[in-house]
Amino acid sequence: MKKMRNSLLFVMMLAFMMVIAACGGGAESESSSEENEETTENTSEEKQDLSLLTGGTGGTYYPLGGQIGKIMTDNTNANITPQTSGASAENMETLRAGEAELAFTQTDIAAYALEGKEMFDGNAIDTIQAIGSLYPETIQLVTTKDSGIQSVQDLKGKAVSVGAPGSGAYINAMQVLEVHGLTAEDIKPQNLSFDESTDGIQAGTIDAAFITAGTPTGAVEALSAQEDIVIVPIADDKVQELMDQYPYYSKDTVSAGTYKIAEDVNTVAVKAMLVVTKDLDEELVYEMTKALFENTDSITHAKGEFITPESALEGVGNLEFHPGAAKYFEEKGLQ
Repeated sequence: MKKMRNSLLFVMMLAFMMVIAACGGGAESESSSEENEETTENTSEEKQDLSLLTGGTGGTYYPLGGQIGKIMTDNTNANITPQTSGASAENMETLRAGEAELAFTQTDIAAYALEGKEMFDGNAIDTIQAIGSLYPETIQLVTTKDSGIQSVQDLKGKAVSVGAPGSGAYINAMQVLEVHGLTAEDIKPQNLSFDESTDGIQAGTIDAAFITAGTPTGAVEALSAQEDIVIVPIADDKVQELMDQYPYYSKDTVSAGTYKIAEDVNTVAVKAMLVVTKDLDEELVYEMTKALFENTDSITHAKGEFITPESALEGVGNLEFHPGAAKYFEEKGLQ
């Protein structure tokens, strides 16, 4: 009888210990589960999905934007997705509409948007701020040797692409024509993208095209593989006149060897820049700005060599820097 009571007591103690272990294990499991859920939740909150508006596939914005987007994604708490677009002016409108957060644009287009001029006449955009300027965007007047066009004046009566409607290239084309005493009525203007322009030149449906983009430009390179192309020069006095009348222009050169041309060609340039919406988080913009300017060695595109913290402040004009970008440049002693 005593042996039976001892056995029963042992069984009860064993059962009691199993209950305690089960309760403890359940608590530990529940705690672990909660921690995993919290970690997952925090990770998803930290990594934001953002869109970077670039340009057409034949320009410079698109391939360079892909590399910049990767640098920012790899070094910040954001997933940056580059998107094709109609470039500068369209990008500003898309940012205004809240359909993207970052964009490439020209410094002159940013100035027009801020001031409510040109394509933004009476409808200024005040929700955009700068990350910084990037590289010169060269005004390239492209044609072929067979066209016989050797100067801007030779465009009179010719079919000329002046850029997509509302694009920065269109405004540049009109201003170049203006200082040469010409207007759109003196030519046969065609509103074409970069790819459409070079396709048109090759097909013989147009004679020349204004293309504003960093050199070498993909669409023009593709054309030069098929045709002997000419970049029409802008005379020194006309370059000076453009700079005097429109301060965002600067002297530029398309170097010999680019597109297989034999000699340097004088022209003008504006600057490409990155802009963001005002409401983007300050710390995130700081991280993106730092990531870009501290990792330019990862950029293989030819324009990567121009992207430096020191030159990022050039040509921005009256457009304010986003506080996150300003914080980075202040740390570098540049503001």
